[in-house]
Amino acid sequence: MPYIKVEARQLLDASIRELADRIVHVARAMPEETAFAGLLNYACTSLAIQVVESRFGRLRYGTIATVTGVFKNIADEFYRRVASVYEDRQIAANGDVPLYEEYARRIRDEP
Repeated sequence: MPYIKVEARQLLDASIRELADRIVHVARAMPEETAFAGLLNYACTSLAIQVVESRFGRLRYGTIATVTGVFKNIADEFYRRVASVYEDRQIAANGDVPLYEEYARRIRDEP
C-alpha cells in the first residue's frame, strides 16, 4: 500500500478516476475482454515515463531502478491483497492441489 497522506490522495483521485473511466470506455469498444490490460499497461508506462521526464528531465540508473521497484511493489501488493484472497476462495470451493495442501499442512504443524 502506498502510504501517502490523505491530502495527497485527494489531489490525485479525480484524475485517476477519469483515466480509469477512459480506459474502460476505450476497452469496451475493443473485441477482446482483456483489452483493458494493454491499455492499462500503456497508461501506467506512459505515466511513469512522463513523471520521470517532468521531474528529472533525464533517465538515470537510480531512477530506472526506483520506477522498476515501484511497479514490482504494485504487482506484489495487488497479488497479495486481491489475487491470493481470490485463490483462497477458489481453493475452498474447488479443492487444492494435493501436494500444496500437504506442504501447507506441514508448515502449519511445524513447531
